[in-house]
Amino acid sequence: MKYLFFLSTILFVSCQKDSNVNPNLNDLNWIDLTHSFDSTTLYWPNNKTTFIHHTDAEGFTPKGYFYSSYSICAPEHGGTHLDAPIHFAKGKYTVDQLPLKSLTGKAVVIDVSKNALANRDYQISVADITNWEMENGKIENNTIILFKTGYGKYYPNRGDYFGTPKTGIEAIPELHFPGIDPKTTSWLIKERAIKAIGLDTPSLDYGQSTDFKTHQILMGNNKPGFENLANLDKLPATNIYVVALPMKIGKGSGAPLRIIAGISN
Repeated sequence: MKYLFFLSTILFVSCQKDSNVNPNLNDLNWIDLTHSFDSTTLYWPNNKTTFIHHTDAEGFTPKGYFYSSYSICAPEHGGTHLDAPIHFAKGKYTVDQLPLKSLTGKAVVIDVSKNALANRDYQISVADITNWEMENGKIENNTIILFKTGYGKYYPNRGDYFGTPKTGIEAIPELHFPGIDPKTTSWLIKERAIKAIGLDTPSLDYGQSTDFKTHQILMGNNKPGFENLANLDKLPATNIYVVALPMKIGKGSGAPLRIIAGISN
């Protein structure tokens, strides 16, 4: 009897623990964190092409039923998209190799908009995170970190979002938008064992970066990044469950992303 009681206790504790890790998805209110892909979709200034949606067929057929079909063409990186580790780290995961567990799980939103909106070249610091933890608790291992800079409100206005309305190679030196300090990225990986990082700007690195060190660090550790996120202002700081599924491009360095966040009703 003692053994049976002990076993039942272990099973109960195990079930309780699992229920905290795996939320009841039916009880969640889902928020779309994805900008639509269309003629307004923003791409890096020197991209040769943007999003093209071509009508191949649209209308009523001779037999009387409606039929439509379209073709698309777009760079891997632009709009709401995923950066796969191979993007900046040789031999790391391509889009199609990323484990699903790297793209789903618990998440937190860290609001850095006060500093970021006051300084277009702001780089998110370790202090931003530790200050957030003082109010919300220590970030658990394997958490997806979403940074709200406030720049999502500017999308898709290129000038306001990128810091310059220019396109082409001459626009690159004039990019001004916030990003994540490489020291912060290293700290999140070493001290918090994070799963992935996302934010509402064109890049994980700030606009004036020339070495994209945050990309190098994050992806060198085989972790993906999510860029150009939408609606982070609709999320609470904690108790979020994220599903981030990119187009499964074979050998892709990145891909258009449909990312959603579930919050408790």
